[in-house]
Amino acid sequence: MELRQLRHVVAVADTLHFGKAAERLNMTQPPLSQSIMAIEDELGVRLFERTKRRVVLTEIGSQWVSHARKVVDSVAELPGIARRLSIGEMGRLRLSFVSTTGYSIFPALISGYRKAFPAVDLELTEATSDVQVEALVERRIDVGIVIASSRAAMPPGVSYRPLLSEPLIAAVPQTWLDDGGLEHDAPPTILVQPLIIFPRRSAPGLHDAVLDIYRREGMAPNIIQEAIQMQTIIGLVASGMGMSIVPQSMENLQRPGVRYIPMRSHVPRIETGLIWRETDDNPALVNFLLHAAVVEGLRTKDRIG
Repeated sequence: MELRQLRHVVAVADTLHFGKAAERLNMTQPPLSQSIMAIEDELGVRLFERTKRRVVLTEIGSQWVSHARKVVDSVAELPGIARRLSIGEMGRLRLSFVSTTGYSIFPALISGYRKAFPAVDLELTEATSDVQVEALVERRIDVGIVIASSRAAMPPGVSYRPLLSEPLIAAVPQTWLDDGGLEHDAPPTILVQPLIIFPRRSAPGLHDAVLDIYRREGMAPNIIQEAIQMQTIIGLVASGMGMSIVPQSMENLQRPGVRYIPMRSHVPRIETGLIWRETDDNPALVNFLLHAAVVEGLRTKDRIG
């Protein structure tokens, strides 16, 4: 069975007239009749009832033609699909992100991309920065949103572009402030408290930035707990276990029992950015990178304005 035969059947079904169908197909009637007979022989069923006066679909023919039409229509759509794939209007994009971005740039970035490219299959996974880099190198994701350590630390062949830079703030149990044991923005008063922190292996950029605050104050951190999810860290702070130093955007995660307060001095900034393979020519990725640049530009304009 060939595609041209399916087109022949659909044309006859549409016109219920061999002469008109042949004209539509730019062929003569005898070869069309032979083609229909051949496909009926192959299927072992009659698709059409023919008399001298009319042509009608059999019951089986009526049902089978609907399937044949879907095949013909699908084939007709293939060139358009190829074009849309080539310009990134369709396709697949596997994106991974760190949890902190859910409270900063991630919502606007993803909602805007989905709106601009609704036919792209966007596969999202949450992962720490180290896991994302490994997944990118192993081609299990196409792009990641990570907390940067340094560009020099990226593996060969991995590109990086900054998206967001923000200061660190302290997240402390509300009870500590209620008890009067802390001022509202005062290292080293805060820094002597028990610390909950991201492990270095998961987010070296954030981990090192936090420890840099202690080094500048000539103090050693009292690390009592490590956790790889920011929601977990904030939950532990709410329990009164200790304090944490987190990106400023975490103020958007409001939780009873937690107070966010600014650091007074020597506050480093952390950078969140995109990683992708330099040689990746996925058009959906190209469009995502362009979209991210627009979103980052709008955020910069808003900050300046």
